[in-house]
Amino acid sequence: MLNRRSFIISAGATAATRIVPVVSRTSGRRVLTLVYDKALGMMRAVERIVP
Repeated sequence: MLNRRSFIISAGATAATRIVPVVSRTSGRRVLTLVYDKALGMMRAVERIVP
């Protein structure tokens, strides 16, 4: 079962692994969107790189 604490930990770990490649690419704009995840029952952040 995925609870709020484990979700935050896994999201932080995922973000940490993605920071290095994103920082190295300077072109493009980062768009952060909040979406409601029915499976988790809470809001979730989705990040996209827009050229």
